[in-house]
Amino acid sequence: QVQLVESGGGLVQAGGSLRLSCAASGGTFSDSVMGWFRLAPGKEREFVASINWSGDNTLYAPSVEGRFAISRDNAKNTVYLQMNSLKPEDTAVYFCAADLSSVVPHGGMIEYDYWGQGTQVTVSS
Repeated sequence: QVQLVESGGGLVQAGGSLRLSCAASGGTFSDSVMGWFRLAPGKEREFVASINWSGDNTLYAPSVEGRFAISRDNAKNTVYLQMNSLKPEDTAVYFCAADLSSVVPHGGMIEYDYWGQGTQVTVSS
């Protein structure tokens, strides 16, 4: 059974950093596009970042460009989201997702095949 498990969330002050991890199991993800999305209270789920299978092509939402960095370690079946200069508006549940069909990173939620349960990130002002 395919599973994506996020970790690394928590409470941090504005300006601080967190690194999220997403461990994949039950399938082969080394050739899949991986993405991070978030869901904030009162808002719709939104795209954060995506990465291709080799890690040399990434895509970011404008709101996180320059502050967040997505990376992956295919040997460990793990994707990371390094979040720096965090702002209160980054507070959300963060989800990772896997798209087994695409080649280039993208923010199209409907195309992602598998989703994790999410990890809470809270940024205090």
